[in-house]
Amino acid sequence: MTTKSNAGYALDELNQETNFGGVGGLKHRDIPRIDLASFEVRKQEIADQLWTASTEIGFFQLINHGIPQEQVDEAFDMTAKFFALAPSVKAQYPLGKGTNAGWEYKSQVRPSTGTADNKESYQITLPRMAHLWPTGDEIPGFKAAMLAFERANWAVGMKVLSCFALKLGFKPDFFTEAHDPQSAEYQSTLRLLHYLPMTNAKPEDYTGWRAGAHTDFDCLTLLHQRPGQGGLQLCPGKEAAELEWTDVEPASGVITCNIGDMLRRWSDDRLLSTLHRVRMPRADEYLGSRYSLPFFCQANKDAMIQGPGKIYDPISAHDYLQQRIAANFAR
Repeated sequence: MTTKSNAGYALDELNQETNFGGVGGLKHRDIPRIDLASFEVRKQEIADQLWTASTEIGFFQLINHGIPQEQVDEAFDMTAKFFALAPSVKAQYPLGKGTNAGWEYKSQVRPSTGTADNKESYQITLPRMAHLWPTGDEIPGFKAAMLAFERANWAVGMKVLSCFALKLGFKPDFFTEAHDPQSAEYQSTLRLLHYLPMTNAKPEDYTGWRAGAHTDFDCLTLLHQRPGQGGLQLCPGKEAAELEWTDVEPASGVITCNIGDMLRRWSDDRLLSTLHRVRMPRADEYLGSRYSLPFFCQANKDAMIQGPGKIYDPISAHDYLQQRIAANFAR
């Protein structure tokens, strides 16, 4: 079969051609909700449901996923405490270029908008965290809570990815081995996000987005949201020309997931990497801080990406991510 170049498909060009910075309309879509209870017994059934959701819309939600709500609540509490630190304290733990580890403030500019996202974030990528953890005096228990939460999300992500391995004809632990947390090449990331409050906003501040339209670069994103702190919207690429967005409301006990560009390539483009954004709240909605906790299942740097049909040339996860980042910055 003729192979495509290492660049693969380029969703960024699609973003620009269809003007994803536009407002667009709203459309109701049912986001599939998938129950992971009795996983080992029901794995084939669950895999079929995940495959249908990911080939039709690219988003789905997980229930009975195994992460206790108390642990999720603790992670959100620790997140709020971190972002409540003085800027001078947070600045001691800066996001280093190319590391995806540390704190940044309004530094992420989306090609779809040309403006910085209205948020701050703190990335946890385990092999790169030297000197980037706040001290126990600053936030007691923070490191232990976040290490446990990172690993809990990794475990759920590997369950889901094992289902995609089954559907793609790979070995059961294919993706688990490609996301090995014991490797120095590990680059899955837990991100703590704080979208800035709008309590003193002027009318013009309600235009634009808290996070501009984008797809994720990773294999799979697991997102925890807090009830009452909405704003996430999705727009499947096959319908992107109409720019019809769907609100994804947060709910307790639910993890919202989406396929990323890396898994789309690994599936020979059968799985959809779907555009999403975080809209500004309306003046009649909750205007306080919005916190969310995404975990990005991102294959180790030395993992080789090639789908079962081999329609793309093989490429390392490191080189693939560099291509995706370069494509964004070039625009």
